[in-house]
Amino acid sequence: MKRRTFLIGSVSGLSLVALTACVPPSPRPTASVSPSPTPTPSLVPKPENVRRTSWSADPFARGSFSFPAVGATPEQREALATPVDGRLFLAGEATSIDAPGTVQGARASGMRAARDVQAVATAGERIAVIGAGIAGLTAARALKDAGFDVVVVEARDRIGGRIDTVTDKKWPFPIELGASVVRASGTTTLDEELIGLGVITAPFSRTSETRTSDGLVVPVPDTGAQAVNAALAWAADQPADVSVARALADSGASKLSTTDADTGVSDADWLDYEITTVLALNSGAAVDDQSGWYTPAAPGLDEDRLVLGGFNGLFDALLEGIDLLGSSVVTRIAYGESGASLRLGNGESLGADRVIVTVPLGVLKTKVMEFDPPLPFAHRGAIAALGMGTLDKIWLQFAEPFWDTDAPLWTTVGGDDDFRVWINMVPFTGEPVLVGLVAAETALRLAEVGDDEFLAAALASLVPFVSPMDTATPTPAPK
Repeated sequence: MKRRTFLIGSVSGLSLVALTACVPPSPRPTASVSPSPTPTPSLVPKPENVRRTSWSADPFARGSFSFPAVGATPEQREALATPVDGRLFLAGEATSIDAPGTVQGARASGMRAARDVQAVATAGERIAVIGAGIAGLTAARALKDAGFDVVVVEARDRIGGRIDTVTDKKWPFPIELGASVVRASGTTTLDEELIGLGVITAPFSRTSETRTSDGLVVPVPDTGAQAVNAALAWAADQPADVSVARALADSGASKLSTTDADTGVSDADWLDYEITTVLALNSGAAVDDQSGWYTPAAPGLDEDRLVLGGFNGLFDALLEGIDLLGSSVVTRIAYGESGASLRLGNGESLGADRVIVTVPLGVLKTKVMEFDPPLPFAHRGAIAALGMGTLDKIWLQFAEPFWDTDAPLWTTVGGDDDFRVWINMVPFTGEPVLVGLVAAETALRLAEVGDDEFLAAALASLVPFVSPMDTATPTPAPK
């Protein structure tokens, strides 16, 4: 029996990932942790260029985006967005009810925070915006245009936050280490605005070519999706919120056959496939942590657009005429009737009339930023209840394609591979570049390993897509 089939079969007993979900990520990757042996040899050639992410280990992010955790409610996002005493305002994707976890949600929250400030402030007041991501820069631009004196304080040595576009002569086009997709483009004008700024986007379907670990192309049945939908329907009728994992177990939806079909894939494997390639990627979290009440249904198949020309094109005009204080960590915010004061990590202080805080939810959870007085109970409760998920990427550039498919999206079913989802950039750019995605507990585990082991795991996951003519001369995996 495959390891993943066994894990799904055991969902009704012990927690699938309780141990890994409870272990906080290390501040930075370390090569001393070896969660799994390095696979050698590899049939996949060595890439010419590699870039990886570790968002859970990033001290200024502590994750990729928020998600509905067990016990959390949409109303808590609204509570987090509520102004405090007319002096302190919070923004960011975690405060968005309509589009949490998205760039458009973050941007809309910045606009909302700017309106909240204008409702109580007088033009000419000094407004400090903490965080130079899309939420902070959007708010800063709106307030500057409305006649306020605005300063943006950013902990990083760059702007953008969780939008991290890398333009490097080694790569044939800008690569996105953070956000790279306009989600549900039919509900936003963001893609049209990007095109207006000269940023190219392309339709990105979630329909994938799916292969087994042996490289066999198999159609994806609705077995896994039906099981998840049945579990969520069962959870909706319960008197209290339960995790998706508990809903799968207690509803009986996870009681699927572990007997392999002719393709070598069982019904239980297809449930694992749905969990790994849909639920985990959408939330960045394990099913033990996802809310059975508020986990959304699978998104539309053809509503996303892939950003190809640099997501940072959004920032070109936002900072014009605005003071930016970079590489400055805010450790304390004091606020009251007379205004607000920020204490920076270097010991300096900065005064303002009002403050907009746009740091990620993951940072708020660490409590490295002190509030004086403390945030109201509703805000603290929301920060504690809402979840912060992790989705990491590895970008690989090859001398030439070694794969035998033109499909833009690849997935695998069964087996033990860490990277189950790949984006093939050839159809979009003509360049032999692949992007591997890893989320939830697997991303947290891999965040603690060194670059070589991270790469080895990625290359091993690509073996099902190797062209048969390339399998005769295996290439040793990186050591």
